[in-house]
Amino acid sequence: MFISPAYAQDAAAGGATGMIMQFAPLILIFVVFYFILIRPQQRKAKEHREMLMQLKRGDRVVTAGGLVASITKVKEGSDEIEAEIAPNVRVTVVRGTIASVIRPTAANDAAAKS
Repeated sequence: MFISPAYAQDAAAGGATGMIMQFAPLILIFVVFYFILIRPQQRKAKEHREMLMQLKRGDRVVTAGGLVASITKVKEGSDEIEAEIAPNVRVTVVRGTIASVIRPTAANDAAAKS
């Protein structure tokens, strides 16, 4: 009645293009989230897993609870390591709870020069 036939035909014919234009911002937001949030988090998790696999006797580590310990025994094939938190005080720690490895400053300087 009040709508001209030209407008009515245009709305019906452009339906597919209209749907793509409605989803384009959602797709763009997902792509931005992937590159800003998801991908860096996956890379950080991969580096952490590699760090846990490279633990060896004598490394100083910081646990997730904040304890600084020295690794005394690495059990191969197990998820546990033995760490010394004070002289003659040894505890068993699950690998996943190790937050970071403390590198001595002399070792860092030598690695930087190489």
